[in-house]
Amino acid sequence: MSYVDGFVCAVPTDKRDEYQQHAVAAAQLFKKYGAERVVETWGNDVPDGEVTSFPLAVQCKQNETVVFSWIQWPSKAARDEGMAKFMKDPFCDPKENPMPFDGKRLIYGGFETIVDC
Repeated sequence: MSYVDGFVCAVPTDKRDEYQQHAVAAAQLFKKYGAERVVETWGNDVPDGEVTSFPLAVQCKQNETVVFSWIQWPSKAARDEGMAKFMKDPFCDPKENPMPFDGKRLIYGGFETIVDC
């Protein structure tokens, strides 16, 4: 079964186009380094919670939108190798290519697929 990296972040709403361009460039590199699929989604029905929620998790502010993304890899080994290459790519140099969101509030993790219908 495939391996998935999942991400949730808060992006300034007025930087949607900048974020989308950044995401397209990153997706091309992830695929170059072995990813099978890269999906970026822009929240439009993401409720606030009282105890837990996507907005609470990323400390989403009034002028921000929650983004949920995932990268599908053929395996964890392919992900480990591909992600290492991606992180060494000049694209990841924050001085040359700053992220259009606060990376300190990015939530991410790797997940083993257990059901794929």
